[in-house]
Amino acid sequence: MADIRPFPCIRPAEALAQRVAALPYDVYDRTEAKREARKDSLSFLNIDRPETQFSDEVDMYAPEVYEKAKELLLQRIEDGTFYKDEQPCYYLYELTMNGRTQNGIVACASIDDYESGIIKKHENTREEKEQDRIRHVDVCDAQTGPIFLAYRASYILNALISQVKQDHPIYDFYSEDGIHHRVFRIGNKKDIAVIQDIFSNMNAIYIADGHHRAASAVKVGWKRRKENPSYTGEEPFNYFLSVLFPDTELQIMSYNRAVKELNGNTPSEFLASLRNLYEVIPQKNEPVSPAEKGTFGMYLDHEWYRLERKEKVSINDVVEQLDVSVLQNDILNPLLGIKDPRTDDRIEFIGGIRGLAELERHVDTNMAVAFSMYPTSIGELFEVADHDRLMPPKSTWFEPKLRSGLFVHSLK
Repeated sequence: MADIRPFPCIRPAEALAQRVAALPYDVYDRTEAKREARKDSLSFLNIDRPETQFSDEVDMYAPEVYEKAKELLLQRIEDGTFYKDEQPCYYLYELTMNGRTQNGIVACASIDDYESGIIKKHENTREEKEQDRIRHVDVCDAQTGPIFLAYRASYILNALISQVKQDHPIYDFYSEDGIHHRVFRIGNKKDIAVIQDIFSNMNAIYIADGHHRAASAVKVGWKRRKENPSYTGEEPFNYFLSVLFPDTELQIMSYNRAVKELNGNTPSEFLASLRNLYEVIPQKNEPVSPAEKGTFGMYLDHEWYRLERKEKVSINDVVEQLDVSVLQNDILNPLLGIKDPRTDDRIEFIGGIRGLAELERHVDTNMAVAFSMYPTSIGELFEVADHDRLMPPKSTWFEPKLRSGLFVHSLK
């Protein structure tokens, strides 16, 4: 029984939404974030990555950095850049990329559902990455980055979404990368009741992207409960900002790999080892984007190869049969010595949105070999989560990315 609630949203004025909307905080390193933030003083990246307001000598995790985020958020509310809807509402967030549209319900999800497993995870989190967002949420007294959740599609909800989209959007703009963003406010009490009832009859919701943001929001909620022992469960800190999409509309792109060296092998020796398990088919200068599960592209020594496993993987384990696991177990670990891809600094992960040319660039500059992957499916993600298992790191890359700054959830 998922508890997915409407909330009184803090959001930008309609005329300023395009300027405010920013890619998630974690897609940039510090240098990139500072460069992007400087493009527009209203960009939400200034709040999401407040170290951009300081010189590089300042520790990006210093207390004054988080205080700056709070200061900027309050300033934007005071000057009218943001305002708060007094009535709890849902919102419909429509994103269109390359002619494909996905429709998300913006709402707040329960930290108790996260703890009980109704909201299911498929990825581990790292403590140091959590701590940054815990401090950010706690100091700002607000959740500023939505968690990307997925659910099994409901035809009733699909019909309601189609009806909502007949109204005038409160936001309608294109971002720099060509994504079309539209947002509709759902304030009708009947529609709110229908949406809340539909989600209350779902026994599973899945984190698609934003595991660290989710874990951080939940831990702030637990902290607030300890600070307020007479809490009722209705306080805003018991819920976290989310956008929920039906599985049928989601696109997962490949998450490719590049490795810095061949573990002491020459390219010829490495190819010879590969041929024990794989048909290694030269493609010369033709980049390889795998067309089916169980195959890989490889760029090595300025040439592309298609790798086809001689024997199909016969493992029934929901994690071990994933292509990211097969590559790790067949090649990265035994041949290239990458035993733990979470900690080994010889491996890099490259989102499929960057294209195969990015793999070539990495290998032609400072890497030794790169592998292009067939994307993990949403069905595989659900299956792993339903078995209470975890995927290897960097198994999924979702596009388009949700923008931060369009929706803020106050914890007060």
